[in-house]
Amino acid sequence: MLFFSHFVRRGQKLRLLLPLLLLISLEGCVTQGKLPYLQGGKYSTQAPTTVDNAPPAYHIQPNDVLSIRVQSSQPTLSDLFNLNGTQSIYSGDPGTLYLSGYPVDEAGSVTLPTVGKVSVRNLTLDQAQRAIQQQVTRYVRDANVLVKLLSFKITVLGEVRTPGRYFIYNPQATLLEGLGMAGDLTEFGNRKNIKLVRQTPKGSKVVLLDLTDPKLLQSTYYYLRPNDALYVEPLRARTGRGNATNLALVFSGISAVVLLLNFVLK
Repeated sequence: MLFFSHFVRRGQKLRLLLPLLLLISLEGCVTQGKLPYLQGGKYSTQAPTTVDNAPPAYHIQPNDVLSIRVQSSQPTLSDLFNLNGTQSIYSGDPGTLYLSGYPVDEAGSVTLPTVGKVSVRNLTLDQAQRAIQQQVTRYVRDANVLVKLLSFKITVLGEVRTPGRYFIYNPQATLLEGLGMAGDLTEFGNRKNIKLVRQTPKGSKVVLLDLTDPKLLQSTYYYLRPNDALYVEPLRARTGRGNATNLALVFSGISAVVLLLNFVLK
């Protein structure tokens, strides 16, 4: 009987701890003010807000992979430059696209059949297209050259709905587009502390970005670059909710035992 009475007293104490459990669970909630992006901007329904931040042109770097397609009235000659067939670029498979491309070597050149090496380092895609076409037309009459960047991939990790690696088939992509490809942030993603890891010739560079700040649209890091990595930190509320869930399970188990013992004693 003393054993049963002990558990009954524990049950009475448990009821006193329920308000504490409620406070812990509230700590795991995320307020509405932490969720919206670009807060505090002077937006109007009458006129659009214009931000002066034109997308910069990408300059080709070593280890990039380029798609180089050549079209002409001499398909026998032009097809020599189209690796893995003329339809491979339309397959949409990143592996196939990579194999059908021309890698840029450490010296910043691509090696084309018959033509040989063509330097494209630090050129924009339009400039590289003109440089390659100038060389190809020496061997193929009336050739038309199209150059695209195949190796534009980013990695998105942390508190997003579908983390992973994503290929971008667009020479320009923004931070919001990259996060959108990963399904957007979860409610526990820290919108004020997004880590952008960017590879530079001098090494990796880490930048902290705030999605709630309207000045983000004017940042030089608003536009993504190939091989960028985004990491979304979790809010403290995520840890708080996890602790509250664990405590709720423990207290539920204790409550069940106490109720069972009360029933037995009666």
